[in-house]
Amino acid sequence: MKTLITISFVIVSLLSLSLLEAIKLPTPLQLKLPKGWPKPSRNIFANNPLTEEGFQLGRKLFYDGKLSKDGNFSCASCHQQFAAFSTFEHDLSHGFNNGFTKRNAPGLFNIAWMKELQWDGGVNHLEVQALGPMTASNEMAENLDTILIKLNGDTAYKRMFKAAFGTGVINSQRLLRSLSQFVGSIVSSNAKYDKVIRKEATFTPGEQAGYQVYRSKCSNCHVEPLFTDNSFRNNGLPINTYFKDYGRMAITGAASDSLKFKVPSLRNITVTYPYMHDGRFFTLGQVIEHYRTGIQLSSTLDTLLKNKILFTKLEKNDLITFLTTLTDSTLLHDKRLGPNRM
Repeated sequence: MKTLITISFVIVSLLSLSLLEAIKLPTPLQLKLPKGWPKPSRNIFANNPLTEEGFQLGRKLFYDGKLSKDGNFSCASCHQQFAAFSTFEHDLSHGFNNGFTKRNAPGLFNIAWMKELQWDGGVNHLEVQALGPMTASNEMAENLDTILIKLNGDTAYKRMFKAAFGTGVINSQRLLRSLSQFVGSIVSSNAKYDKVIRKEATFTPGEQAGYQVYRSKCSNCHVEPLFTDNSFRNNGLPINTYFKDYGRMAITGAASDSLKFKVPSLRNITVTYPYMHDGRFFTLGQVIEHYRTGIQLSSTLDTLLKNKILFTKLEKNDLITFLTTLTDSTLLHDKRLGPNRM
């Protein structure tokens, strides 16, 4: 009798363990907000709870060429970690069939604080951002149905989708949500500047002088601690006659938005060159010189730039020195954000 009871107990225990394994819930994660930073205006994970399993699935997808037509282009092809998830040294990114994008790839970090994405603000939620590059003929050039077929044919993905979402069903919503969990978790907040603010380091005299130049001449648009106000402004760039890109106006249809583009963050600026929406400037010196002497007057030019921005040569050099303190080496080398080599 005791033997029968023992065997029954073992069977019940094994069944219970199997059931627990079958209904194992994903491990919750929480986006860590750096001390002293403003709270994001909205929770980008409100309908897409952030989990370790979702993050890891998004990470795998981000680095996988399967999302492109020929397998050669992953999200990471244009958003390289060592360049703060921008495209290193390229004004325009290289896509399928020797195509090129029409704009410079911005760095993907601190997305949780952004209401609108892209240079023109044409996307208002991270969960749909990846659709554009995945399906654009000059970028990844694939379609969602084919991507899903490829993912469904991969047993590793089936396991990861089940771990992240409870079942092995692979669909477009889960694909986009997992990518959002990875990209939305990329936070840049540990540059030398941040350490100085936290009183863990001090500026050199040149960096301190440059910080004062920044605060007096750049901080109205590039607001601390994000170093952007996420607004759209005409900063006096002449129209690129080849692309004829009028920026925000293409989204709103309003003539008052002509030549307005999103104010980029100055964080990691020393590794995200070339600069501006079309990558026309390759050095910080050229950017500063534009604000000194190159601003083109127009009816939509930002009022802060009507009289240009006056920099002495010393101020220019000091400003560049300060901008180097915004490079976040932790972000550039964080293995958790890199491709999984396992």
